[in-house]
Amino acid sequence: MQALSSAAQGVYTIQWMFGVPEILDQLHDWEICEGSVIRVITKYRDAVMIGNGDRRFILENEVAERIRV
Repeated sequence: MQALSSAAQGVYTIQWMFGVPEILDQLHDWEICEGSVIRVITKYRDAVMIGNGDRRFILENEVAERIRV
């Protein structure tokens, strides 16, 4: 298991998430939760772009660090 911020490009299943409740609520609204299958599209210096279905999201490393895949 590794932090989403350090994951290479590929497909992963989210094992667990923690953090600020408001951010977790927003992620759940976007259907990103434990058990979700996501794709790491690309990594930036301070963010990571992920895909969930036909949607794309950019998460700051601070948020991605609290998501384990």
